[in-house]
Amino acid sequence: MADSGLLSPRPSALDEDAFVARYGDVYEHSPWIARQAHRAGLRAGDDTAAGLAARLAAVFDAADASAQLAVLRAHPDLAGKLAVGGGLTADSSAEQAGAGLDQCTPGEFERFQALNAAYRARFDFPFIVAVRGLHRREILQAFEARLGNDADTERATAVAQVNRIARLRLIARAGG
Repeated sequence: MADSGLLSPRPSALDEDAFVARYGDVYEHSPWIARQAHRAGLRAGDDTAAGLAARLAAVFDAADASAQLAVLRAHPDLAGKLAVGGGLTADSSAEQAGAGLDQCTPGEFERFQALNAAYRARFDFPFIVAVRGLHRREILQAFEARLGNDADTERATAVAQVNRIARLRLIARAGG
């Protein structure tokens, strides 16, 4: 995986509007993260997938709890209504399909729906995991295991997973 591959055009060379247009969707429906990263100033080290991922993650990690929760809540349920109805972002759709979530058996689909409901009831945001490279059975196992977490642990885990998703999206854009 070309984790440090150069992004083109170079993020540090883009003006704010062009940068947000290009990278504002890396965090699901949360272009403010890209905007804040650009306003903080980008350097040559931010022109790689790894560098830009770290810069964006720093903005997200430094956000207050309500802003982080808004980002978490912007994520779709796995194998949920948006996926079935074609309402996912292009990135989310490709990621879920890559994990086989578009090929669930009826039993798996029912299990995802039950887990989605239980998770949302417990944590008030959707279950988030970087699905790239995982099979739906592994995702279901992670889902079940993480339902036992306390709220603080799970929010921190979800934030880390969102940062991982963003990093993987940037790596893909760099051709990795």
